[in-house]
Amino acid sequence: MLAAAFLPLTKQYVAQSLNEEYGHQEWILNDIRACGGDPEAVRNGMPGLPIEMMIAYLYYRIERVNPMSIFGMVLVLEGTSVSIATAVAAQLENTLALPEQATTYLRSHGELDQGHLQFFASLMDSITDKCDQEAIIHTARRIYHLYGQMLDQLGDNAHESA
Repeated sequence: MLAAAFLPLTKQYVAQSLNEEYGHQEWILNDIRACGGDPEAVRNGMPGLPIEMMIAYLYYRIERVNPMSIFGMVLVLEGTSVSIATAVAAQLENTLALPEQATTYLRSHGELDQGHLQFFASLMDSITDKCDQEAIIHTARRIYHLYGQMLDQLGDNAHESA
């Protein structure tokens, strides 16, 4: 688990990711505002069940099973961003007659995360420990499931208390 040669690359990736992702919630809240939504209700509300379970599950996996599990979540977020974000933004704009300023987060991440995914892939290629690989894959599969549930809730008042 976490070979010595792997640690510097992992630290570099995590530090770079934290720096680049910091403040993204404000970007999303601005898009919600541009859609006519109430960003403060979202900021101060409760997440929907799939998101709440996703966060709890990640804490559990990282703290109790294998810290490398975090990369399962990264795979889902970076991978889906690159794969579908731009198309989803265009579909939302066309279907809901939204202005481009309502999908800035999706549009930018569909383009910007290409480089993130390439760096992430090289990082994952360097993981040789079977237990680490299995932890990442298992976590990614569960997160994909929860992510799908989150997408199914779009349009619901999923952030409100159930």
